[in-house]
Amino acid sequence: MPDPIRITETISLQPWEITETFARASGPGGQNVNKVETAVVLRFEAARSPNLPPDVKNRLRRLAGRRWTQDGAVIIQADQYRSQSRNREDALERLVELVRKATERPKRRIPTKPTRASQRRRMDAKTQRGQVKALRQTPDAD
Repeated sequence: MPDPIRITETISLQPWEITETFARASGPGGQNVNKVETAVVLRFEAARSPNLPPDVKNRLRRLAGRRWTQDGAVIIQADQYRSQSRNREDALERLVELVRKATERPKRRIPTKPTRASQRRRMDAKTQRGQVKALRQTPDAD
């Protein structure tokens, strides 16, 4: 049985959570493309994973975007390389990077007020713009 994949000190992915299927890849490879299944489709059952906390699952869902399926799995397709083994490594690296990115808590934004000087600059710019527009108008016939 393969070893668990370590993401952080507390989070690791079990081998049963990940399934790989292979398909014929498009792109370069000559006649080899038509007979060897080098593309890898990696499926990670994220929603059923007992090792991922709920907040990490939510962030992973947001980060995965279209790669997140309705049944809660993340699908990663790798067909960049000509060899199946390299594509497997690439898909696994991309999955680990995605989950690692989901473990990072985003910094909470602290709203700030505009400074008095910036407010004054804004109002001066608005006044200046209004004067430019007023000069464009045709003068009164008085």
